Amino acid sequence: MHEWIHAFVVWVFELVRDGGYWGVFLLMAAESSILPVPSEIVIPPAAYWAAQGRMSFVGVIVAGTLGSWFGALLMYAASRYLGRPLVLKYGRFLRITPEKLEKTERFLLRYERGGIFFARLLPVVRHLIGIPAGIVRMNLASYSTMTVLGSALWCSVLAWFGQKVLGDEPNLMNDPEALSRAIKSNMLAIIVGVALLALLYFAMLRMTQKRSES
Repeated sequence: MHEWIHAFVVWVFELVRDGGYWGVFLLMAAESSILPVPSEIVIPPAAYWAAQGRMSFVGVIVAGTLGSWFGALLMYAASRYLGRPLVLKYGRFLRITPEKLEKTERFLLRYERGGIFFARLLPVVRHLIGIPAGIVRMNLASYSTMTVLGSALWCSVLAWFGQKVLGDEPNLMNDPEALSRAIKSNMLAIIVGVALLALLYFAMLRMTQKRSES
């Protein structure tokens, strides 16, 4: 398993390096679907190579954002047009239980735009949020707008990380395991911060709704 993971990370690095913007686009589209391609091993190396002149910093963010939006759109469309019964039937392979799906549906119906935005900033959640969004038939324009905004912010954070951390320690590019550890240790604080902001946003929104109802 260790060798397989190493080979997979090396393949991702090579696709980003040799494929340029298209490589970033395709990998981020996969990351926004159910395919296990972590954005943390796509955008940082791309930003590092951008600093070496292979791509531009802004171009990496744009390619990553558009790829994320495209993958998220595919998930939305598949769930919207294939329907809830199919997701319930095969969702167990993705650990999507009926209870989890119902909770997520209620969450989206309550928070909709904010829920999609913050979902794009959180691991695991951003891979699957398109499924309940499609099932509840969320407005496509709102879904796309929040997906693009959230993805652009996340890609910007990862790109900054790539130029800052990898720029200071370029040897990490030759050691996928060390790079993964560095990414996880540096991303943890960011993810915790995002989660706290999301909780604060949802709490304030709920308080506002209760006041308007009273």
